[in-house]
Amino acid sequence: MTDHPETRDAESNRHPADLADELQQLAIEEAVARLRALPSELASEVLIELDPDKAAAITDQLSSQEITTLVEEMPHDDAADIVAELTPDRQVEVLSRLDPPESAKVSQLMHYPEDSAGGIMTDAYFALPASLTLEEALVRLRRIDDDEVEGAAYVYVVDDHGKLLGTISIRDLVFRRPSRTLHDIMIPDVRFVRVDADQEEVARLFSHYHYKALPVVEMDGRLVGIVEADHVVEIMQEEATEDILRLGGIPSGEEHPLGDVRYSVKKRLPWMMANIVFNLVAVIGVAVFEESIAAVAFLAVLMPIVSDMGGNVASQAMAVAIRGMATGQVAWNHVALVLRKELRVGLLNGAALGLQLSVITWLWRGNIYLGVIAMLALWINTMVAAFVGSFFPFLMKRLGFDPAMMSGSIVTTITDLTGFFLFLGMATLWLDKLI
Repeated sequence: MTDHPETRDAESNRHPADLADELQQLAIEEAVARLRALPSELASEVLIELDPDKAAAITDQLSSQEITTLVEEMPHDDAADIVAELTPDRQVEVLSRLDPPESAKVSQLMHYPEDSAGGIMTDAYFALPASLTLEEALVRLRRIDDDEVEGAAYVYVVDDHGKLLGTISIRDLVFRRPSRTLHDIMIPDVRFVRVDADQEEVARLFSHYHYKALPVVEMDGRLVGIVEADHVVEIMQEEATEDILRLGGIPSGEEHPLGDVRYSVKKRLPWMMANIVFNLVAVIGVAVFEESIAAVAFLAVLMPIVSDMGGNVASQAMAVAIRGMATGQVAWNHVALVLRKELRVGLLNGAALGLQLSVITWLWRGNIYLGVIAMLALWINTMVAAFVGSFFPFLMKRLGFDPAMMSGSIVTTITDLTGFFLFLGMATLWLDKLI
């Protein structure tokens, strides 16, 4: 990274997030050149703010020495995220260039799965032995750099083996009698998470209990890090973004609205090609009743309405179910309650929608039988859609698949097939009444 005075003057007052937004819109070659022109400390902050895919693409174009220079300026958890995206050979090269203590800390954080508590924690926290007096503890804290103290809310009390015993707020540490020990004033009943806890579970704990930070322990109880509230907010935003994109058929995570066109095509096209196959399965229901459609062409006008309304109802039920699972409001043991509720909603909505379509069809074509067929098909399909839309996210989650990604196409295919078979099947049975 360069350190030109004119560049420092021009960029020093700009927030790294604003610079990251600008780099996000540039082609990789331009983004790399722009990053190289920044002071190393600012460049490292900008790299942290970038979308992970963009950051990985940029670092792929940098030399190992350049990456090392950036990583040295970062907190260990952010450095681990950057290094983890490199090829194994470059990981070894970058880590070998770091000071041994720093390299060991970054390597340790890289060993945890990225979607676990260990993968999202930071190792910047205060941990002090329980035997210290408050006065001794304050002396130790004063030796710590100001940057490490900024934003700290708790001191974590540990035993001689580093196992978590309790917590003390910074305020209590300052205002209690200095002769008392940390063990005397700590809160022993401290909630924590283990390193292998899923990040969604961690996010639910923060959402429910409104923590500022949550300690993370190894399986033997040793304190190894903390998860901070601001990091959890980012995770919740990322999870929501991923669910929205996956419901829209973008399976591989975030995509910037102003990102590279080729990158967007690469993400979207495979899933859309797969959807052609799902759609071909659905239209089989139409081909079976080709003769009925030829006899009463108006069936082709109503048919999309019946299937589309089923798809809309299923999408609503799916969205509610996926959101409920993401926030921890419902789990597999709540399936029956969710299904009962959605079936009742489908029953009432289907009756109203079916009656509306029936009246419109009767007034339009003057055939009461056609109106009744449309009403019954839409009503039944709405209830089927409510059932499968609310059930399949739970089933996919239970089977280990992403509910937002897998449920959409499967549910759409089922509701289309059901709508086509119901509507065209009843029309075929009453064909003599429709001609």
